[in-house]
Amino acid sequence: MAAHASPFRVQWLVWVLLACPLATAQPQRDATLDRHWLLWKNTYGKQYTGKNEEVARRLIWEKNLKYVMLHNLEHSMGMHSYDLGMNHLADMTSEEVMTLMSSLKVPPQWQRNVTYKSMPNQKLPESVDWREKGCVTEVKYQGACGSCWAFSAVGALEAQLKLKTGKLVSLSAQNLVDCATQKYMNEGCNGGFMTEAFQYVIDNNGIDSDASYPYKAVDGKCQYDSRNRAATCSKYTRLPYGDEEALKEAVANKGPVSVGIDATRASFFLYRSGVYDDPACNDTVNHGVLVVGYGNLDGKDYWLVKNSWGTTFGEQGYIRMARNSKNHCGIASYPSYPEI
Repeated sequence: MAAHASPFRVQWLVWVLLACPLATAQPQRDATLDRHWLLWKNTYGKQYTGKNEEVARRLIWEKNLKYVMLHNLEHSMGMHSYDLGMNHLADMTSEEVMTLMSSLKVPPQWQRNVTYKSMPNQKLPESVDWREKGCVTEVKYQGACGSCWAFSAVGALEAQLKLKTGKLVSLSAQNLVDCATQKYMNEGCNGGFMTEAFQYVIDNNGIDSDASYPYKAVDGKCQYDSRNRAATCSKYTRLPYGDEEALKEAVANKGPVSVGIDATRASFFLYRSGVYDDPACNDTVNHGVLVVGYGNLDGKDYWLVKNSWGTTFGEQGYIRMARNSKNHCGIASYPSYPEI
């Protein structure tokens, strides 16, 4: 599914906002921001179900705007390696983004099944970008569905398919959401994990193309059709916990790698550009993404990460995350890659 900016309609959050401190404290909108609120809504095609929801969203938006402006002021003074922006998620809270879009579920058996064998003393390239080799499909938009794990998994499979066949094909995240379910400890829009998605493709002997099984951003009945099979998977490999050098080696030699990260903070979902390095980020992962390369920007090492929050997130849908920085945001905690 191509990136778009359709509004989130999360009525329960609005009820909570209006019923709790919001209703009693009676916070006021800043009238001087009326024009900019309208511009922002028009830019991202935002529409709300009623006045109450719009009031709640406006107040969240104003709080995020203040945060972005102060952060960027500090960035201009050299205090941060990245800046922020009022993207399509700027009317949401951190808690809401985590609940709706960051639902990674790490399998309990992970530590017992690390299978990667490192090759020491290799001369690895200083930088890698698998987009330049035609191995990365366009950025997708998962919407209000915790299917990050599925998009990370298909992204890794797409690269392996390209490397093996020379064909770059978008694979079906919806196929995984609907079919790689309870047996694989996944819960569709309520979360899952990439290795379990790979195992489903192995067991199923295939995954459909996105064109034949398009993304809906909701849980559905499994409709896999072997006639539309676009890829298979023979095995997958787990990397050792927290080992950034092993992750670098795998990205350089094998291709894009599925990883989990901590994406709970406003500094993450409002990221615009630069190398993301938030000291508050920890290694409790909750969001599945895809490492498609690495490099160095202005003396700061980074991982190049493909997200599934549309092209209006970050750098056209990508984020550069701090590398060689004590496993920042847990990016090297649970890496894996498939093979075809």
